[in-house]
Order: sequence, then structure tokens, then C-alpha cells
Amino acid sequence: MTGFIGLGIMGKPMAKHLLAQLGELAVYDLQEGPVKELTDLGAVYKTPAEMAKDCEAIHCILPTEAIVQEVLFGEGGVLENAGALKYVCDHSSVTPGESRDCAEKLAAKGIGFVDCPVSGGEPKAIDGTLAFMAGGSQADFDALKPHFEAMGSFAVLVGDVGSGSIAKLVNQVIVNLNIAAVSEAFVLCEKAGADPRKVYDAIRGGLAGSTVLDAKIPKILAGDFAPGGTIKVNRKDINNVLSTAHACECPMPFSSQLFEIMQYLSAHGHLMDDHGGIVQYFEDLAGVQVREH
Repeated sequence: MTGFIGLGIMGKPMAKHLLAQLGELAVYDLQEGPVKELTDLGAVYKTPAEMAKDCEAIHCILPTEAIVQEVLFGEGGVLENAGALKYVCDHSSVTPGESRDCAEKLAAKGIGFVDCPVSGGEPKAIDGTLAFMAGGSQADFDALKPHFEAMGSFAVLVGDVGSGSIAKLVNQVIVNLNIAAVSEAFVLCEKAGADPRKVYDAIRGGLAGSTVLDAKIPKILAGDFAPGGTIKVNRKDINNVLSTAHACECPMPFSSQLFEIMQYLSAHGHLMDDHGGIVQYFEDLAGVQVREH
């Protein structure tokens, strides 16, 4: 059996695809609603300790490294109850150092570890086309690859443990700075007096076109900041970017400014908005809103 811990915005649809492919799945979350949704589809409820005894592989996707550590290594957690367990795959967004720490602790009991963050947000989690970026051994990656294929469109083994987390940090820098650039540009569009919808239609087929542009501008124009990926989660990721960069003495001036923008948005009550809500920082500066005309 396989286990899945963490049934949030990303984890719930991922678990649904895994259940559909495997035919059986153990699930755990602190929230009763998503657990019931999965068990109604045929999954079984098990605690992390029970999963460790009964499951060969456990996937988890959790909000913070502190929660990952508690679930895997805390009292009543995975490590101290390991029985059938051979593999742990962490899809959480953490630092590479934290991933390596998990791998070392699990290796002491002969359990393989793959750090495997995902990209694509809630829409791709729902339609099963996530991208998986993995760090670990080739053998562990190969053993888990059918699971990745059930939940996503492709998976790449980037390198040793920690490499998947590095790839995720790179991804988050590009995605969030792209959102910030799109936001700043379209606030200029609005402030200068052009129709943002028509400007979007004019530029999306050229070099300025991007997945981020197509995903975020329609939501911004509708004033829809319901979260697919929250500013809170992405702020945590950018903080991880900066801590990793500082540790290896890599300057990150744009990412540092982006983190401060996210701090502003937190202070103004936007922490749980979709990260497309970054536009609200630039809107506040300019005194306009980018909305459908």
C-alpha cells in the first residue's frame, strides 16, 4: 500500500489521481473534509504511524519544514514506527539542506528519501499534469516514478537529494518575479490609459507571452484572487530562496525586493490571496486597479 499525507490545495487532487491509478491509498490530514472526500472515493484513513507500519511508500506535501519534521520524526511519527516502509517522497517546498537532513535520518533505518517538489499549481494538480523535479538516487526515483506519472505529465531526476528542492527554488524565483513584472507592467498600462484586456491580447503572442501571463492576467482583470497558490506559501518559498542564497553567498537583489513586496501584502491583509494578488502592491503605489473595462 501507498500513503499520502497532506490533503490541501495541491495534495488533495494529487492523492485523487494516485488513488485512481493504484486502486488503494491510505490518506491523512488534520482536516476532516478532505479526508472524507478521499475515503468516499475508496481511500482508507491511516495515521502517519499506521502508514509507516503498513505502507511501502509515503508521499507528503505539507506547509512548512517544521511540520514535515514533526510528521516524519516526531513522537508517534513515521520513523519510530517504520515497518514495511521503503520510501518517503516529500513534495513540500523546503530548502535543500532540510531535504538532506530528512534523507540522513531516514537512511539510518534503510528508508530511501526523494525530495520532489512540484510545479503547475492547483489547475495542473487537478488535471494531473504537474511537473515533478526530484532529488535522490536513481533506484528510489525509478521505484516512485509510476506514482509521479499518475499525478503529473513528466518527472525529472535532477540529481542527488536536495537537487529537487533547488529546482523548486529556481522555479519559484522565475514564477514570482514574472508575476511581479506582469503586475508592474499592467499597472502602468492602466495608469497610462490603455485597455489592459486589449494590451494583453496584443502582446500575449509575442516574446512577452508566458504561462504566467496567460494564467494570471485573466484573474487579475476579474479581481479574482482566490488562491491556487497563496502569497503566504510563496513568501515562504522566497524566504527559502534567500536563506539558501545567503548560505552559498549568491546575491539575489530582485528576490530580496520581492520578499519585501510580499511582506507589504501580508501587512495589508493579502497573505491568503493567490500570488497573482502581488498586483495589489503596485496598484496601491499607483492608485489604480487593473480590471476589465
